[in-house]
Amino acid sequence: MRAAAGAAAAAGVFLAAGCSSGGAGKGEAAGGVPVVEKGKLTTCTHLPYPPFQFEQDGKVVGFDVALIDLVAKNLKVEQKILDTPFENFKTGAFLNSGECDLAAAGMTITDERKKNVDFSIPYFDATQALLATKKSGITSLADVKAKNKKLGAQAETTGESYAKAQGFNPVAFESSDAVLNGLRTGQVDAVVIDYPVVQGWLKDQKNAGEFALGQSIDTGEQYGFSVKKGNTALRAAIDKAITDAKADGTYKKIYEQWIGPLPQAAS
Repeated sequence: MRAAAGAAAAAGVFLAAGCSSGGAGKGEAAGGVPVVEKGKLTTCTHLPYPPFQFEQDGKVVGFDVALIDLVAKNLKVEQKILDTPFENFKTGAFLNSGECDLAAAGMTITDERKKNVDFSIPYFDATQALLATKKSGITSLADVKAKNKKLGAQAETTGESYAKAQGFNPVAFESSDAVLNGLRTGQVDAVVIDYPVVQGWLKDQKNAGEFALGQSIDTGEQYGFSVKKGNTALRAAIDKAITDAKADGTYKKIYEQWIGPLPQAAS
């Protein structure tokens, strides 16, 4: 699975437990970009959320991780990752408190979130998907309603918001792992979650045997990395890394490693 670009991107990334930035004192990265810890670019995320960020062989890897590693390389620092609750990304709490420089968590850019944080340029076009147990016979949200089945989603996500907007009261799970476990244990019959996450689950033969991919839900979502409001220097550095990676083919390599074939419109 590891291509040369991905292996380089994963180098130097480590996971810090809890919410501390290490106490090493604030610093400055290349180009005068301020960082909360000298020599580090501290990223808040919420694990696991494959293929965007998850632990593999003792390292935190994934699509988001690889892209932020490009930013860290340009800034001549090392990426450090903190695992934090997802709900804090909506408020920018860990950015405002100075515990993290940025948040990277497969997060959709929304007007509501823009009130609390500044987003990078979009780096990923996302859709939602319905995944159901094969025995349920569900292929759409209409089936869920008609069959009076239980629907699940990850708490505080756009998938949960979409389900509620369609008149459902989905069972909320803390993490993507909990969503999958809820489906597997019969707590729910179907779930709404990001399509790339479903893709990753279905690569496992056991999951592919138990679950069926239902309708694709195009909500027009785009993911962005977030920084503290007013942190224009870091936002510019992130935007440059994304733009350069798309121009020189690095983005395509990373996308194909962690997601799959790159849609032509996204290249």
